[in-house]
Amino acid sequence: MDRSKLYRRFRTLLIANRGEIACRVIRSARAMGLRTVAVYSEADRDAMHVALADEAVLLGPARARDSYLNIERVIAAAKQTGAEAVHPGYGFLSENAEFAQACLDAGLVFVGPTAAMMTAMGSKSGSKALMEKAGVPLVPGYHGEAQDEAILAEAANRIGFPVLVKASAGGGGRGMRVVNSAGELSAAITSAKREAKAAFGDDRMLIEKYVQNPRHIEVQIIGDSHGNLLSLWERECTLQRRHQKVIEEAPSPTLNAAQRETVCEAARKAAGAVDYVGAGTIEFVSDGKDVFFIEMNTRLQVEHPVTELITGVDLVEWQLRVAFGEALPLKQNEIKLNGHAIEARVYAENPQKNFMPSVGRIKTWRTPPEGEGLRIDAGYRSGDNVSPYYDAMLAKVIAWAPTREGAIEKLNRGLEQTDVRGIVTNIPFLSALVTHPATRANAIDTGFIERELKNLTSGAGAAGEFELCAAAAAIVNAEQTAARREANSPWQAFGWMPVGRRQRVFSFRQGHEPAHTITLHYGNGPSTLSVGGRELALAISSSGDDGFDLTLDGLKSRVASVIEGHELYLRTRNGRFDLHWVDPFGGESEEQVGEDKIVAPLPGTVVALLAEEGATLEKGAPILTLEVMKMEQTLRAPYAGVLKKLKCKVGDIVGEGVELAEVEAAAAS
Repeated sequence: MDRSKLYRRFRTLLIANRGEIACRVIRSARAMGLRTVAVYSEADRDAMHVALADEAVLLGPARARDSYLNIERVIAAAKQTGAEAVHPGYGFLSENAEFAQACLDAGLVFVGPTAAMMTAMGSKSGSKALMEKAGVPLVPGYHGEAQDEAILAEAANRIGFPVLVKASAGGGGRGMRVVNSAGELSAAITSAKREAKAAFGDDRMLIEKYVQNPRHIEVQIIGDSHGNLLSLWERECTLQRRHQKVIEEAPSPTLNAAQRETVCEAARKAAGAVDYVGAGTIEFVSDGKDVFFIEMNTRLQVEHPVTELITGVDLVEWQLRVAFGEALPLKQNEIKLNGHAIEARVYAENPQKNFMPSVGRIKTWRTPPEGEGLRIDAGYRSGDNVSPYYDAMLAKVIAWAPTREGAIEKLNRGLEQTDVRGIVTNIPFLSALVTHPATRANAIDTGFIERELKNLTSGAGAAGEFELCAAAAAIVNAEQTAARREANSPWQAFGWMPVGRRQRVFSFRQGHEPAHTITLHYGNGPSTLSVGGRELALAISSSGDDGFDLTLDGLKSRVASVIEGHELYLRTRNGRFDLHWVDPFGGESEEQVGEDKIVAPLPGTVVALLAEEGATLEKGAPILTLEVMKMEQTLRAPYAGVLKKLKCKVGDIVGEGVELAEVEAAAAS
């Protein structure tokens, strides 16, 4: 094939993706002088990536299959805008060989490998056969084409339990199940096939020996059209939950120099088996002694920034230069490893409620300034809407330092200074995880998060006296700031009175706990706060829209605050706290919502009914499965009883709060 059709210089780039990766690609492309085109669904009309691009094209309705996964519409958008090249990002169509070929057939440069390379490495079973021929070490398993359940069961019994059942296509943990015994196998295969079909349109399975206490090591590679193929060191991605990466770092703290060179050489050998062109990742699992090939991801990875920070390479720029037909700018011995980088994925999800996705409008988005080793790749801003239709990742916080310990401290600092309100995020969970003693000591494996989940999701502690003082100060600071905007008058100054003193009583409640009161004394003389039988001298100095400096009895502390009506969010030296300011004039009423209704926690699609009407249920028995944000969630009986009525069927698209089933409690004995 004429390589000029595959790789050539272009001026206009369409990014066939959304969220933080679309924003990330746009920034590098614009820095190279390229014109950028975004695509969007009806749910993303006002999204950040749409605003950043030079042009944007509506693809269709919110559901991904009608917009971001619609190949014909993406190609039409490129033609409509005069785009000469397409960058697929990751997820969606990024590893779809049909899409890569469609771009070529339409005369577009696809910023990635060819369809043939993608097909060869995109099939987990097919790539295993290639790796075996290339001499790359493999995990024992079944990678055949025959897919009937009897053959899969026979393979699992031959390999020996526990085994890993996973989709041959795709990634991200979808369509993957750990099976500990033969009795669990059939249900696991059925569930994994259904999830894989929905996510990738391909329900073929492979089975592998499940490596106990595994570590996940991966190597970044990139090749050009001139026969050059480089590895850019490795990443450790062991901290995972349900096979989804949570924290990634580079280089791996697990490998020594000899092991590092061995795994990088194996990665180059793996990519070389298909004469790979473009950026990709070779993934390995390690039992602490040896490493085994898992799969190749024929695209850029979510965690690519940690590699960029330790090498000084802009991987998106290199992808684009390879697509131009240029040779890679460095040789293998010129790729230097410098310092340590670590990344945390910020998701719209609630760790307190089994990581249930959180949707809604972001009311507040604050991140610390980038620089001095801190980087934030975000796809959202204040005012943006988080919809239930796509992956829940909002941003990545990435830190670099000369040492691993320094990078961990810097990452935690970046997380602590990030405030997102209006939706629930996993930021407190990430802080707890990255500062956990086992994480610091690298005493982890891929099951670590599940084992430590209770400790990692324990939530904020009770607000203490300092938080009560900070809450009162936050209200006063907000009122004082508003007054200064209205008039330049001494009467507007906090605490100013010509004679006498007054007091103001505040009452705050945390969750369902009883309210606590605090009294502000102000007027002629220093202001004070009375709390817990003590009186503390008070001073407040505003220092921006995100908070204020609070001085209590001479001790000055920084407080971040957000006030939304009577709801207060505080970030103090003790953590994050949500408080309710009890209406000083009374009259509040709170709707009591029962927890025994089987309702949709978020908008989603009913993908399975797991119990029949009239069935006797134990507490916690599965009733139905919803697909929310591309993840399956099973709804269970809140108590023992009888399934009186199912109010939905498979395929129904249901809104948040819609009742799906009715359970009648068992009679007391």
